[in-house]
Formats: sequence, structure tokens, C-alpha cells
Amino acid sequence: MDIQQDYFAFLGLPAAYDLDVRELTSRFRELQKQLHPDRHAHLSEKEQRMSVQYTAYLNEAYSTLKSPLLRAQYLLKKRGVDTTNESSVKLDPMFLFEQMELRESLEQAKVAADAEDQLETMADSVESQLALLEKQFSACIVSESDSALAEAEVVIRKMQFAVKLQKEIEQAENELDL
Repeated sequence: MDIQQDYFAFLGLPAAYDLDVRELTSRFRELQKQLHPDRHAHLSEKEQRMSVQYTAYLNEAYSTLKSPLLRAQYLLKKRGVDTTNESSVKLDPMFLFEQMELRESLEQAKVAADAEDQLETMADSVESQLALLEKQFSACIVSESDSALAEAEVVIRKMQFAVKLQKEIEQAENELDL
């Protein structure tokens, strides 16, 4: 095991955006069984520390690759494009306006008589939007061109908005259940 490897290599998976999540989970569980610190309690202190480090790296790799947004960000970072910091990427003003409208719709849905139905409809819409963005990113990342990478960065920024909205909808749904 080498924690200097990228996440894909560490998990024995191809470095691609389109992953078989079942295979990812299966590899994670196999490695988790092998690396878990409890299995190495009888070994030296150094080997126990290494087991803890490997397990932490495995958990980080799994959580990153399991999330479509984090996986996309990781793939771009491997190509020298960091999308986790503030960006100079300019998003289409129409897209930004739509995001503002969606936030307003969310606030209205929270207090509506049929709040649960409206939130569910919004959740379905955001899920569809994310699926489309994921397909767009997948098409961009297979290309090696600079323009495709620039487009992939724009798509990730849009995915960030959608994922944030998705979490806000889930939070609103949870608050209804209280």
C-alpha cells in the first residue's frame, strides 16, 4: 500500500469520472477489512500508526470518489485545475439569475401549505439538473484539450450550486419532519 498513490490507484480503479459505484464500494470494503487498525493491534507501534494512516487515506479516497462533485474536482485537480477555492470562472448571468430564483422558490416552498410536495418537486428537478451536469462533465473530462478543461471547470461550478441547493432542500425537508 502506498498513500502517495492517487485515490484511483490506491483503490485499484481506473482514473475515470464514470465509475461503477458498486465496484468502488466493494474495493473500499475489501481494503477496509485489510487495513483496519484492529487487525493490526498485535503489531509494532509503527505498523499500527501506518494502519491508521492507510485507513484514513482510504476513507478520504472513498468519500471523494463516491461523490460525483468531489470526484470531478479531484480529476481536475490532478490536471492542475483547483476548483475548491474561489474562482475567476465567469458564470453565465442567466444561470446565476436562475439560481437566485431557485433560492426564492425554496424559501416560498418552505412555508407553503403543500411544502412537502413542493420540496419533493424541487429535489427531483435539482437531481435531474445534476445528472445533466454530470454527463456534461464526463464528456469534457475525456478530452485533453484546454477548452474542454475550461468547460469542465464551468460545469463543476454549476454542480457546486446544484449540490448546495440539494442540501438546502434536504435540510428544509428534515425541518418539516420535526
